[in-house]
Amino acid sequence: MPRLRQDLLIAYLTAAAVTAHLLEAALPGPGPWFKPGLANIFTLVAFFLLGWRAAVAVTLLRILASSLALGVLFTPGFFLSLAGGCGALALLGVVRLLPDIGLGPVGVSLLAAMAHMAAQGVAAWILLIGHAGILVAVPWLLAGSWITGILNGLLTFLLLEQLDRHRYLLTDP
Repeated sequence: MPRLRQDLLIAYLTAAAVTAHLLEAALPGPGPWFKPGLANIFTLVAFFLLGWRAAVAVTLLRILASSLALGVLFTPGFFLSLAGGCGALALLGVVRLLPDIGLGPVGVSLLAAMAHMAAQGVAAWILLIGHAGILVAVPWLLAGSWITGILNGLLTFLLLEQLDRHRYLLTDP
């Protein structure tokens, strides 16, 4: 049986995630610190196809490369992105340890989006705001995360289906 080219797939997914991140950065968002998080789709694909370590690689490489490309490395925006990514990765780490409870891409994406936003909220409170006023925005941000988590989960599901149909393109002969 052909072996899946994990290194190649991680590189492709990282490049796609960086591209999505850069495109989102160029578009206006519905509010400060809130974007649809399309780059996270590629982290989820890595998680479902290759496991948690691959998801960590895609996420951290995407955050670093995107921050370098946008010129925001080590700015508050970088740390907010890093906090959100780490929050989502922590959730994925917990999910992989659970017995199979039937969570597919949509369920995992929803939970990861909520963890992402919660971690960003904590980071924003620590780095930028420092008072309880941030709690006013939390329900709105979590509602937005709920919506984008479901949409990104659906897109992840569709992408996983396409990759499964064309798996031979990603394998060694």
